[in-house]
Amino acid sequence: MGSKRRRNRQHEADAPPAVQPARPRWPLALAVVVVVAAAAWALAGRRSAPVAAPPAAAPVETAAVMEPMPPEPLPARVPADDELPPLPVVGYQPPRPPDVVHAVYRFAAQHPEVMRYVPCYCGCEHSGHRDNEDCFVSARDAEGRVTWNAHGLG
Repeated sequence: MGSKRRRNRQHEADAPPAVQPARPRWPLALAVVVVVAAAAWALAGRRSAPVAAPPAAAPVETAAVMEPMPPEPLPARVPADDELPPLPVVGYQPPRPPDVVHAVYRFAAQHPEVMRYVPCYCGCEHSGHRDNEDCFVSARDAEGRVTWNAHGLG
């Protein structure tokens, strides 16, 4: 029995080693490329032009501080529902249903005390609008009648 085991061991020792299939080397190459690219990006960020310090601010004089403008006086009278003019006509479908658009315009005409405190975020302040009321009402006469601004429809 013992001799058979020795022969098998000897046979195994004489046999050439088993050839392992070659592993693909592309994952290692890809990892090296990623590391090199990250290092180059980090170095490029350090070598960019230094950020200049902002110039020293000039001292602010207390007289130069602007005071907020006083709001325009509220109209003596706001129009009733039956006194409102028809909405402006635009060449496109408004983004909201007609009943919602009518309700917003009606609210803007009848509640200027609220609309004047609602800021507008559409960038129309560059057109001279002071608050959200200006997006809907372009003018009011002495009787309280309004002229619509089509800006509120967009």
